[in-house]
Amino acid sequence: MLKILGKTSSINVRKVLWTCEETGLAYSQEDYGSGFASTQTDAFRAMNPNAMVPVLIDGDFILWESNSICRYLARKAGRDDLLPGEPRACANVEHWMDWQATDFNSAWRYVFPALVRKNPDYNDKNAIAAGIREWNHCVDILDQQLQRTGAWAAGETFTLADIVLGLSVNRWKMTPFEHPDFPAVNAWFERLNLRPAFLRYGNNGTA
Repeated sequence: MLKILGKTSSINVRKVLWTCEETGLAYSQEDYGSGFASTQTDAFRAMNPNAMVPVLIDGDFILWESNSICRYLARKAGRDDLLPGEPRACANVEHWMDWQATDFNSAWRYVFPALVRKNPDYNDKNAIAAGIREWNHCVDILDQQLQRTGAWAAGETFTLADIVLGLSVNRWKMTPFEHPDFPAVNAWFERLNLRPAFLRYGNNGTA
């Protein structure tokens, strides 16, 4: 059985758990991270030198980096619908996943600690405003893409791109600031809410 190490409040752990549910792979999950088992031990660093969650253990194989884990799970389960085998279709899914991990995630680096975690070190109003603008800009990019596809992030079918982006948009929606109206994103988010795994690990009250 697969083992996922990481607390379920982590957005990156939740994308892995959601993928496990979508693929039907059997797994267990153990809470690691702040407030739970420490990631700052020699044993954990031997698995992930970054001392971060999630970590996947599959027998004697250990993997870190959440999007890489999601790709591995889709391939292990033979789910070409989630991550196509054809090179162009695969690249189309993966470039949205990579964008989520870089540009989209970077947009909230200041805003989320300031407005959700109330971290006193993040109190620069100009930095908060700039972060909100950049975050909204990223959601606008996704909205334009969804207008083009009329369905899902990478095209006509649900893929891994929707999993990683779905959690990002959930965080955007739950962070307290005035949100512009993005009709295509809102319609897509409602489609995600029809998936039990998203309700369990995505839109479940956790940002």
